Amino acid sequence: METPGLDRGGEEQRHEALVDDLVARGELRTPAIVAAFREVPRHLFVPRALVDDAYHDHPLPIGAGQTISQPTVIALMTEALELRPTDRVLEIGTGSGYQAAILSRLVSQVFTVEVVPELGTAAARRLAGLGYANVEVRVGDGYQGWPQRAPFDRVIVTAAPQRVPAALVEQLAPGGILVAPIGAYYYQRLVRLRRTPLGVEEDFLADVVFVPMVHGVQ
Repeated sequence: METPGLDRGGEEQRHEALVDDLVARGELRTPAIVAAFREVPRHLFVPRALVDDAYHDHPLPIGAGQTISQPTVIALMTEALELRPTDRVLEIGTGSGYQAAILSRLVSQVFTVEVVPELGTAAARRLAGLGYANVEVRVGDGYQGWPQRAPFDRVIVTAAPQRVPAALVEQLAPGGILVAPIGAYYYQRLVRLRRTPLGVEEDFLADVVFVPMVHGVQ
């Protein structure tokens, strides 16, 4: 089946070249994740005026002071989640919906929370229109997680809190993994938390720069 939204010209070629580059550099390693990156056209998740930049390896503005992360960082976070096909994943920070679309190709169900109403509404419409039927979008305060849908096998946070919100750890299933950027404004440590019978273990992944995670509507 042809991937929805990919033309047979420029975007497709740039898309393939980007994924090939991420694989060559070792940023993408898991075959299923490589396939997911190939299946999801990034240019459909950026503003129309920035389509020509969609397959460059850098973040792009998507409005409301938010960004779509650079592909290298999305690859790193997705690989770090150690995803399984049966997983239920909570994403905090829907943005344009690109990360949720990638996840949807790898797991059973994705629940994603966006604090900015116009972004959340647009992402929900976009994801549904492109056929990502196993993604559910909610506008709300990511610090609260999504208790009505918990527990989650995996949690990914795509904006930076000063510390990991307690609600997100509480909603993580035993054996679950949480990946998030933690730290001060525009400089953070990307960490992976693993919930074990002995408590929560933390691994450092990389130094990163994300927009701050803010409180919003309930």
